[in-house]
Amino acid sequence: MKNPDAIVIGAGIVGASSALSLTNAGLKVLVIDRGAVSSGTTGAGEGNILVSDKDPGPELTLALHSRNLWFEMQEDVGDSFELEAKGGVVVARRDDGPLMKLATEQSHHGVTIEKCNETRLHELEPYLHPDISSGVFYPQDAQCQPMLAAAHVIRTVVQRGGEFISQAKVTRIIVEDCAVVGIETTRGTFRVPIIVNATGTWAGELAELAGSYLPIAPRKGFILVTEPTKKYIFHKVYDSDYVANVASSDADLQTSTVVEGTRSGTILIGASRERVGFDGAMSYEILRTLAAQATSLFPVLRDVQLLRAYRGFRPYAPDHLPVIGQDAKVKGLWHSAGHEGAGIGLAPGSAALITDAILGRDSFMDGAAFSPARFATVNS
Repeated sequence: MKNPDAIVIGAGIVGASSALSLTNAGLKVLVIDRGAVSSGTTGAGEGNILVSDKDPGPELTLALHSRNLWFEMQEDVGDSFELEAKGGVVVARRDDGPLMKLATEQSHHGVTIEKCNETRLHELEPYLHPDISSGVFYPQDAQCQPMLAAAHVIRTVVQRGGEFISQAKVTRIIVEDCAVVGIETTRGTFRVPIIVNATGTWAGELAELAGSYLPIAPRKGFILVTEPTKKYIFHKVYDSDYVANVASSDADLQTSTVVEGTRSGTILIGASRERVGFDGAMSYEILRTLAAQATSLFPVLRDVQLLRAYRGFRPYAPDHLPVIGQDAKVKGLWHSAGHEGAGIGLAPGSAALITDAILGRDSFMDGAAFSPARFATVNS
């Protein structure tokens, strides 16, 4: 495919969703990645598709629509990637005032909530620590297996006339008269008028190749995985301080309890956040902290063996909003990045926004809040 209609750079779930959306709109799409499918942030993700952790505003609007698109996308692709509307339970160990206030505000913006007393909370999660007596149930929260999802989606793109090239590092974006005209990679040169930058933590580097600027940085996190075990966790369960940690701009280490089961029987435990560049060193202190927090939420996990631990890098934008839209300087260069830990959940909605904008048609929401133009003055 020497002259595609569009090239999507990045074969994680954000890039895969963008490629499928553009393909379904009638474009001939080439997907390239410097590694393999899901070799970046997607491969280190838990598969969260959440509305519970979003404040009212444009990101929540995007999350609600994207959550529904996930189920449409699975029907379209026709393959299972463990997509499940399992629901989320957010617990308050101390003062539940902030959690209840947020839930009430969310409920006025399309989020389904159920404020739970002690009895209801332990009906939902029987193995929860008996001293925890207040929480909110979010039935719209969902989960998938993100690596499977990206693989199935890209396979569908190829089946519908697209192409995927792995191990293709971008060496140059060819720009003439402030517009994209082509791209050079280690696997060949392509003439193309549309490029979608879905490279996650490397999105800023790709923007630089086109002479532009995006302030995307990596935010490191660890996840623990237990051995397959009895079903102890029935929903995604997390402490209410998780929402504050997600929204924090602090570069220092932050941890909050996040626990959920998978269809394979393993249990995933998170979550940590710190800005340390691409330092991938393992921290046993952080792993011990995460394990201790999880067992304080579910004491039964003390007798469950850990299988492994892994880390990944979330693509972080300084204002905590994703970057979705056409570049402020280069016509034809479109960005879908900076989703941080919400990239999996927001991927189909982001793809719809990008596709609608490229085709010049109305979309399901005003995406101005996500525009790359908001950073244009920073580097002017």
